[in-house]
Amino acid sequence: MLAERLLPHSGIGYDVMVFIGLARFVHFQQRDEIRSTLQHRHGLSISAGEISRLGRLFLVYLERLHEARSGALRSALEADGGWPLHIDATGEDGRGTLLVALAGWRNWVLGASKIPTEHADAILPHMRAIVARFGTPCAIVRDLGRAMTKAAIDLVAETRVKIPILACHLHFLADVGKDLLEDSHSELRASFRSAGVLPRLRSMARELGRALGSEIGKARLVLAEWQQNEDQTLVIPEGDPGLATVRALAQWILDYAYDGSDKSIPFDRPYLDLYKRCILAGRAIDAFMQKPPQDKKVRKALGTLEKILDVCTNPSFGTHVRILERRVALFEELRTALRLTPKPSRRNDLPLIHPGLEIEKVVELQDIRKAVASLIHSLRQKRPQRGPAQNLRDAIDLVLHHLDVHGENLWGHAINVQIEQNNKTRLVDRTNNIIESFFHLIKRGERRRSGRKILTNDLETMPAAAALARNLEQPDYVSLLCGKLESLPQTFAGLDSEKRQQSLQQTESPSLRPVTETETIACASLPREDRILVRSEALQQKIRAAAAFRATKPSISTRTRTIQA
Repeated sequence: MLAERLLPHSGIGYDVMVFIGLARFVHFQQRDEIRSTLQHRHGLSISAGEISRLGRLFLVYLERLHEARSGALRSALEADGGWPLHIDATGEDGRGTLLVALAGWRNWVLGASKIPTEHADAILPHMRAIVARFGTPCAIVRDLGRAMTKAAIDLVAETRVKIPILACHLHFLADVGKDLLEDSHSELRASFRSAGVLPRLRSMARELGRALGSEIGKARLVLAEWQQNEDQTLVIPEGDPGLATVRALAQWILDYAYDGSDKSIPFDRPYLDLYKRCILAGRAIDAFMQKPPQDKKVRKALGTLEKILDVCTNPSFGTHVRILERRVALFEELRTALRLTPKPSRRNDLPLIHPGLEIEKVVELQDIRKAVASLIHSLRQKRPQRGPAQNLRDAIDLVLHHLDVHGENLWGHAINVQIEQNNKTRLVDRTNNIIESFFHLIKRGERRRSGRKILTNDLETMPAAAALARNLEQPDYVSLLCGKLESLPQTFAGLDSEKRQQSLQQTESPSLRPVTETETIACASLPREDRILVRSEALQQKIRAAAAFRATKPSISTRTRTIQA
C-alpha cells in the first residue's frame, strides 16, 4: 500500500526522508551534496528547502520512535545493572544551549533539550523527565558548574535514593589549574604585549623575506644543509643563507604554540612557552656572536633579533616566570596524582569514546585516591608557615581548598550492580570525556557541513533531537529501535499506521508536532524568535512615538502633586 511507503499528505517516501536524515545528521552532509546524490543515484530531484524540511521531519520521527521504544531501552539498561548518567550542556556565545543526558556504559543519548541557560531551574525538569522514562541512574557524573551541581543534588533529594554524585576529574583539574595559573599567565602575557615582542618578530620575519626575494628558494637549500652540518653549528652562514637563518630563528620563536597541545589554560601555557623559546634563541645568538658573520647585513639582522629578545631578560619577566613555573609545578603534581597526563600525540581530532563494558580496574582507582591523599599530605608539609613565600603559600592553599571542597565528589566510582542475579562491581568513568567528545563530534560535523568556524547560529537553529541521531551509530541501540538501520523507514511508517486517523485529524502534516515552551527558547538573553521582534523597525517606531508623546505630557506623579497642591 502507498500509505505504508509515503509520508502522510506527501509524495515523498519514508525511505527518502530517512536517507536525507542520515546524510544530514549522521554524516553531516551539505544540502547540495544530498541533492546531487539523490539526483545521480536515484533520479530524484528535490529542492534544497525540501531537503531541510525532510531532515527536520526525520528528527521528529526519530524522537517519536525513541519515546515509543523507551520501555525496551530501559529494560536493556536495567539488565546492565543500571546506568550512570552523564549530564552536560554546550552552546556558542551563550546561545543555542543544548543539554544532553547520556547513559555512560552504553553510550546512548537518552534525551536532549534546548534550555535558555545553564541554570538549575532549567536543567532539573529535563533530568526528571529522563529518570521518569528510564529509571533512576546508579550514579551522576557532572562538571563543577553551580547549575549542574545544584540540579544533581536536587534530583537525588527527590528520588530519595542514595546516588553518588561524581565530579568529573578533568573538570576538577581544569578548575584548579585556571585558578592557579590564569592570573600569573595573564601578567606574563601583558609583559610581552607591553614590550611588543611578537609584532617586532613578525615585522622582522616579513622584512627578511622581502629582502631575500626570489633568492629565498636557494637560501632555504643552503639553510637545510647548514642545519645538517654539525661542524658549523656555532657559525651563521654568510650572504642570503645567513639572512634566511636569522629569519628561521625569528619564525621558530613565533611558532611557540607548537609546544602546546591545542588546548587553553591550564593545560597549555603559551606565553611561558614563548618565554622559553626567546631565552633559548637569545642564548643561541650569544653563541653565534662569538664568531660573528662577516656579512654586514647578516650581522645587523642578528643584532636586531638579539635586541628584540633582550627585553625578556628584564627582572619583571623573570619574576612573572618564576611565580608561574612554581604554580605550574603544583598543577603538574596534581595532574600526575590524578593520572590525567597529556597524550603523546598532538593535534589529533578527539575521537568519540566507546567505553562499552571496558572499565578501569578498581585497584587503579584506589591507587589514584592514595596518590591524591599523599599529595595533600606533601603539600601541607612543604607549605611555608611564614616568611616572604606568600605566593607559594597562596598557591598551596588554593589547591588544598579545592580538594577540600570537592573531595567527597571525586570518589565513589565503584558501583555494586546485580547482573543476572550475580553481584558485580562496575566502574563509572572518572571524567565526562564521553559527553565532551560527543559535543566535539557534533560541532566538528556542523563546521564541516556549514563551512563556518563560529557555530552560534547553527547551534541555535539545530533541533535538540539531532543529538539522538548519534545513537544510530550504536548497533545495540539500533537493534532495539528498529532491528537494523535498513528497517528504519518501515518502522517510521508503523508509527503512523498505529494511529493514522487520529494523527491526521490533529494536524495536516506530522512535521509540526506540539513543541513545549522550553524547546522554543534558544538562548538566555535574546532568543531568535524574540530577536526578530525586538530588532524590528516597527517596534522602534512605537518606542520613538511613545517617547515623543511622553515628552509633551507631564508625568503621573507631577499631575498628582499638582492636584494635591
